[in-house]
Amino acid sequence: MLVAAAACPCPPLLVPEVAAGAAPELDAARAACTDALGVLAAARPDLLVIVGPDEGAGTHAYPAGTPGSLRGFGVDLDVRLGEGAGAAGGELPYGLAVGAWLLGRTGWADAPVEGRGVGESLAPDACLAEGRRLAGRADRVALLVMGDASACRTRKAPGYLDERAASFDAEIARALGSADTAALRALDAGLARELKVSGRAPWQVLAGAAGGDAGLSGALLHEDAPYGVGYVVATWS
Repeated sequence: MLVAAAACPCPPLLVPEVAAGAAPELDAARAACTDALGVLAAARPDLLVIVGPDEGAGTHAYPAGTPGSLRGFGVDLDVRLGEGAGAAGGELPYGLAVGAWLLGRTGWADAPVEGRGVGESLAPDACLAEGRRLAGRADRVALLVMGDASACRTRKAPGYLDERAASFDAEIARALGSADTAALRALDAGLARELKVSGRAPWQVLAGAAGGDAGLSGALLHEDAPYGVGYVVATWS
């Protein structure tokens, strides 16, 4: 069953080496992510699953030890998903690579780790079903859920300005901060796609893992929109 969860943003800019001179601008987000991982560790999980955006419409398993890289973002930096042999030829998508970087940065050693990539076009019902499956992987499961809110908050944002983005992100922050699974289940996949939201499918996996009432309380640790992209950090415990 799900005993704890943390939602964190997954921009490569979260990694200081990628952000370079702009790194201090995300110091508050990094600190909140560190605090969120502390909540996961305190839950004493038997298994930690990192869930993040992936290509396609399906789901992809990334076993412990799967490598990842941030070389595509201009830095000579490799990461690895916990301890293990990984899978031949497998490599973490960028969101899971950022999650693996967070775990390495904080020295995670509290439970075995595996990754689950969720296609950004995966239907809501399939996301919920995947969450229920992940929650049954061990007696005490924790999820680290990687994903960004809209990329349309300003004219300089990757998706330009969309007047619907601010209210969409506010509802995301409210839902994640209050562990509102009904609100997450009800997210409009079409609108999320139009607003270039990478976290919709991972958040709906979280809602499925929590079920209708997992008895978890939420806390909003951070919410901001630097560069016109919504970043939310929240914990469920």
